[in-house]
Amino acid sequence: MTQQKIGAVLVVGGGVTGIQAALDLAESGYYVYLVENSPAIGGVMAQLDKTFPTNDCSMCILSPKLVESGRHGNIELITNAWVDSVQGETGNFTVSLRVKPRYVDVDKCVSCGVCAEKCPVKVPDRFNAGLSGRKAIYTKYAQAVPSAYVIDSEHCLYLTRGREKGKDICKLCVKHCKSNAIDFSQVEQIKALQVGAIILSSGFEPFNPRDFRNYGYGTYPNVLTSIEFERILSASGPTAGHLVRPSDGRTPRRIAWIQCVGSRDVAKSGNAYCSSVCCTYALKEAIVALEHAHGELDTTIFYMDMRTFGKDFERYLERAKYEFGVRLVRSRIFALEQGEDQSLAIRYALPDGRVQTGVFDLVVLSVGLEPAKYNIELSGKLGVRLNKYGFCQYPNFNPVSTSQQGIFACGAFQGPMSIPRAVVQASAAAGNAAALLTEVRNTLVRKQSVTPERDVSGQEPRVGVFVCRCGINIGAVVDVPEVVEFARGLPGVVHAEECLFACSQDNQQNIKQLIAGKGLNRVVVASCTPRTHEPMFRQTLREAGLNPYLFEMANIREHCSWVHSGSSDVATQKAKSLVKRAVSRVVLQEPLYEIDLGVKQAALVVGGGVAGMECALDLARQGIKVYLLEKRNELGGLTRRIHYTMDRRDVKSYLRDLTAKVMAHPLIEVHCNAVIDDVYGYVGNYVTGFTTPEGKRKVNHGVAVIAIGGEEYKPVEYLYGQDPRVMTCLDLEGLIWENSALLQKARNVVMIQCVGSREPQRPYCSRVCCSESVKNAIKLKESYPLLNVFVLCRDMRTYGFFEGLYQKARRMGVIFIKYAQDSKPQVEQVPAKGGTGLQVTVTDHVLGQPVVINADIVALAAAILAPEDGAAIAGLFKVPRNDEGFFLEAHVKLRPVDFTTDGVFMCGLAHAPKLIDESIAQGKAAAARAMTVLSSENLVAGGVVSVIDKDKCSGCRICVGLCPYSAISFNEELKVAEINQVLCKGCGVCASACPTKACSTRNFSDEIILAEIEALCT
Repeated sequence: MTQQKIGAVLVVGGGVTGIQAALDLAESGYYVYLVENSPAIGGVMAQLDKTFPTNDCSMCILSPKLVESGRHGNIELITNAWVDSVQGETGNFTVSLRVKPRYVDVDKCVSCGVCAEKCPVKVPDRFNAGLSGRKAIYTKYAQAVPSAYVIDSEHCLYLTRGREKGKDICKLCVKHCKSNAIDFSQVEQIKALQVGAIILSSGFEPFNPRDFRNYGYGTYPNVLTSIEFERILSASGPTAGHLVRPSDGRTPRRIAWIQCVGSRDVAKSGNAYCSSVCCTYALKEAIVALEHAHGELDTTIFYMDMRTFGKDFERYLERAKYEFGVRLVRSRIFALEQGEDQSLAIRYALPDGRVQTGVFDLVVLSVGLEPAKYNIELSGKLGVRLNKYGFCQYPNFNPVSTSQQGIFACGAFQGPMSIPRAVVQASAAAGNAAALLTEVRNTLVRKQSVTPERDVSGQEPRVGVFVCRCGINIGAVVDVPEVVEFARGLPGVVHAEECLFACSQDNQQNIKQLIAGKGLNRVVVASCTPRTHEPMFRQTLREAGLNPYLFEMANIREHCSWVHSGSSDVATQKAKSLVKRAVSRVVLQEPLYEIDLGVKQAALVVGGGVAGMECALDLARQGIKVYLLEKRNELGGLTRRIHYTMDRRDVKSYLRDLTAKVMAHPLIEVHCNAVIDDVYGYVGNYVTGFTTPEGKRKVNHGVAVIAIGGEEYKPVEYLYGQDPRVMTCLDLEGLIWENSALLQKARNVVMIQCVGSREPQRPYCSRVCCSESVKNAIKLKESYPLLNVFVLCRDMRTYGFFEGLYQKARRMGVIFIKYAQDSKPQVEQVPAKGGTGLQVTVTDHVLGQPVVINADIVALAAAILAPEDGAAIAGLFKVPRNDEGFFLEAHVKLRPVDFTTDGVFMCGLAHAPKLIDESIAQGKAAAARAMTVLSSENLVAGGVVSVIDKDKCSGCRICVGLCPYSAISFNEELKVAEINQVLCKGCGVCASACPTKACSTRNFSDEIILAEIEALCT
């Protein structure tokens, strides 16, 4: 008998993927247990210094997510915990957790750190990769959530020696803890949870190169792993961000990176796959190291193939080479030896066979990603099937499913991947879990308590200023104590203090306590960008009972420490000016209020390819009415031209099944040959007009998802369009599927990579081309064993598990020849018996000589282009695109399927080139993100919006025509303009253009703007 479903979900793993999945579910009406086996959430992302391709501070963008998940009323954090067993069935699981004692009461601990100061035991700090020590009582890292301390039972003197003998050995932490938070009576607990679904996001482990004797790791002190180097670069790391080598503390002048350590290597590591991220993180570390060294550094990366295949990653590669001067050497490493001065000599072979030696002060091993040992144990307990590499094996075209129904997986549990892709998968897994439990949504959620707002009207300003050091990210350049002292003397400031990390959980508590204790009625935070952090600080004010619009940020990272890194005096003076500006503004700001909006329980999905259909189906499964618009006369998009995947799954059958499900679902209304005419409205209540052959139609919907696909580049090179034997790789796949007579007669097939991609006019990698060519090459060799297949490439970017297929193709006799960008292959028609032949000439990078191939077929790996109608759609929905025409996400790491426009989301090729499985995951992720809006009873709008003084309005209507959001209308009866506060975004265009100054934007009055200008100029 089927049991009642449970409206709660267990998320195993507290890294960025687990956090994202938990937040999406909690915002969609489910109670979430977020289980982490270490003392704090954050995962590997918390260890990173910067993230590519934007070089944003990793902790700066992660911290708001940490704080949000730590204080969310429908997320229960369970740290120091492991899954012990799972019983039950889909929709109703009983999970047994084994929870280790912290020996510290989380509710009592105030993170003062006195206990750690007094603790006499020091051990290697795993968070700092063993490069520094920590005490036996410690916090995992400075911004840890929960922020409470934890006692290491393996090293605590009392727990290892005293308790068993009945003696009070040590216990200094107990003696000095003023909060009485130390509790040695805690014991291991078994905790039973009832959940409807489980999401596995327990991450990965960096490869340990201890057995790579030829690299000297563990023997030579100046040979580090990439994660160790990350900690050296980090402001919160063992050297406080100072670039020094471990052996003697000297500043290195020459650093080398060795790629593919523990990846693409069966003989030594056993890991045949590519770890996907190593090339790009090596570029990032080289760039950041150069910034730390102010350019006085030689950086060299030794590599086999540079696999910068993600969105904007190719630009990052070019920037590293030409802007920062990072040297790239395609090579094979023979040996690494240490000199008397502890320098490191690397012997390597170039592609042409020449052997050279380079001498470096520091060598970084770019280690790969391995499945965490816990994952293998966990999969055994849950009955989840793993692939031959130890990562999750998904059984169908749902990349976040597992072999067990009701159990989903995301992030590095599925395989090596970058943070944006992992976050997409997290949302997709959350969406799948939500769809499974739709009927029990909101049955277990707890209503969030709202702190009554304090009335501060008529009070003199009492401003609190909090200046962030951000480790040395700000503090190494800006004299933070001097800025704090300056702030104390500003009018209206009654409190100013320095924070190590302003965005940490304990500092949010500190701000709330000071608001209450000192009666603060205005708050200024001087730290980093308000783009990622302002919502978090406003929420902190709201929880403290202060109006969230009585807050202002001064960006002293991007505007000071980053742009004036060479001059501390200039950076400090500018930081003072920005703090003075913020204080001058905040003392004049008034409380603003938002209005509640209803939510139309319907969605518009624009684009009927794989991503759009998967998104529509996931939304419909959760009870949402979906209008699916397709510009062509049938569904399927570019996927209609694909027949099989790299791992031999039948794409045609999948597409037929998906299309049939979409067409048959009662909540999905499909409109083909649809052209959108206009869009207006706001999040929760959009109206879209469109035209089909049946006529014009308007639909009302709460959210919109843009999935309009991409286009295949039609080459103008290599005789394409002039000779029928020259075709694209998709055309070749069709011939293989049909068993074409042309192939049956062929002797030589040549594939040319990077046709239209990685060029000045399209400086991006199309991501799928290398895998597509390898797939076709294998299929050709299987079908026609005597056929010669040549692949001409710049780099083979068969990332992830596709590396195994690249190796298979080579074993089968497929010949790969690398060419340089400035020496591209030549394709010519030449006289031949009975007509003309095709001749391909390419300079072999090993021989250094031209190789001539008489080709029967030339297949071009054509670029994926942004959609032709992208500009029109962007204009209708008021969403941005990048220089190549692909849609631009709100945040590359944390909001990869959201637009900055509220209630509008994206997925599929319109966002960037990607494989089918990646498009499917992003379609599901867009549905999950959309449900965070559609599952709300109401939304809020308003706050910073414009208003019109009717007594001053002359009725000129200038503002009506200028408003980019169509928020202003003209009242013919009163002859004045009126603003719809729901539509208004507070951009201020109307206020700047109004000749009578009837328009103004709240908290952007002339008085406030002039006060800011005066503060900056004096």
